[in-house]
Amino acid sequence: MVGFSEQTQSLLPSMDSGQARLKELGYKQELKRDLSVFSNFAISFSIISVLTGITTTYNTGLRFGGTVTLVYGWFLAGGFTMCVGLSMAEICSSYPTSGGLYYWSAMLAGPRWAPLASWMTGWFNIVGQWAVTASIDFSLAQLIQVIALLSTGGKNGGGYEGSDFVVIAIYGGILFIHALLNSLPISVLSFIGQLAALWNLLGVVLLMILIPLVSTERATTKFVFTNFNTDNDVGITSYAYIFVLGLLMSQYTITGYDASAHMTEETIDADKNGPRGIISAIGISILFGWGYIVGISYTVTDIPYLLSEDNDSGGYAIAEIFYLAFKSRFGSGTGGIVCLGVVAVAVFFCGMSSITSNSRMAYAFSRDGAMPLSPLWHKVNSREVPINAVWLSASISFCMALTSLGSIVAFQAMVSIATIGLYIAYAIPIFLRVTLSRNTFVAGPFTLGKYGMVVGWVAVIWVATISVLFSLPVAYPIAAETLNYTPVAVAGVLAIILLYWVISARHWFTGPVSNIVA
Repeated sequence: MVGFSEQTQSLLPSMDSGQARLKELGYKQELKRDLSVFSNFAISFSIISVLTGITTTYNTGLRFGGTVTLVYGWFLAGGFTMCVGLSMAEICSSYPTSGGLYYWSAMLAGPRWAPLASWMTGWFNIVGQWAVTASIDFSLAQLIQVIALLSTGGKNGGGYEGSDFVVIAIYGGILFIHALLNSLPISVLSFIGQLAALWNLLGVVLLMILIPLVSTERATTKFVFTNFNTDNDVGITSYAYIFVLGLLMSQYTITGYDASAHMTEETIDADKNGPRGIISAIGISILFGWGYIVGISYTVTDIPYLLSEDNDSGGYAIAEIFYLAFKSRFGSGTGGIVCLGVVAVAVFFCGMSSITSNSRMAYAFSRDGAMPLSPLWHKVNSREVPINAVWLSASISFCMALTSLGSIVAFQAMVSIATIGLYIAYAIPIFLRVTLSRNTFVAGPFTLGKYGMVVGWVAVIWVATISVLFSLPVAYPIAAETLNYTPVAVAGVLAIILLYWVISARHWFTGPVSNIVA
């Protein structure tokens, strides 16, 4: 039976079950264990942030398939992602540590393969997380630029358009604020995380109702659920190919829920509440995200215009939708700009939570000696915060976005690791669970029971599928400006990780190391 069962382990009466399990796994409690199940959920939910993912990548879904891809692709990607999440939740219940994925891989690979499996998973996970943060906060900087453009008259009214350097400066400021906030105690971050979750929930409900209600032009229900847009201006005409490319929006959005695992050493009863955080964050995001997509899609009547760089928002589809809805009704687009502000706050919370997750992963990975200057990055301050890991994560994410100054194509290749790289890290421990550890895995309080193998294989196959699909060309004819550099970026990361392993790490990295002195 799928669900929470009794776990046979000896717990000290006064010790939290997650802390007791952490001790059994060989780690002492260094971080403050203060997060409730809702706080754990809130961090993952805030990183998934449907307002962030859907708003910033809505153009992709609209261009490739239109409302059909958006409405149905969301559930398709969401269903398979839930399989990934369920498998991760089961493993998390057995191994509730901040290391999360890379620790799981070490435990599931067996003594012979543990160091390499842990090394590969950990580096894909941390690099993918840094890319996620770069993508989120850079998207916020771009959104702020669009808000400034519309607030000063729009593109057709002489509005202000900041240069690439202005966007980078805004981006750097956002990261700096996020690092400052993540330097605060976990109790403060817990409160902000809960506020972020409520903001996302209420923001989705508000916008999915308000925008269609205000808009003077609405699409028919038939259009929303049956219109398939093939007018993409990139030379792709195959319906199946177009639909697959449109899935990127959904898959990119429902990412980052491994944060619940990375926060387990700060979560009460983590062997139970960590899995609950993962599953609930994915499930609630699927439901609320679909409502947001459907609500906004009822205002889509002219796809080419919304995607045109000549409209007032410069081609930012959802910004143009919000702006036009209020301008057509009240003669002014101010209300639409305010609604974009609601989204911007959600994106801000999303980036903040992402840094929180990044820093815990960096803390755990360096605790096991995997990172250069490891003793520096796993240092915990008097507030029980891995302060150096926080600023390291913010700094690397900033450097990643500097590639946008040279080439937006290079930056897009960099952030593509956010989706593919992270999902590779998700899939490795699941693959090990259904292969090498299929007969030896000991489930924690949350177990999939007899369905564990089936769900695990579905998850692995899905990740393999999207890794191929999202590496396909996104425009024809193929040229340097239109080439999909995702496989190049992922292969580059893989090559660096393996080279580092062969030349150096295989001689000293042994996988997770206990920090409990006997």
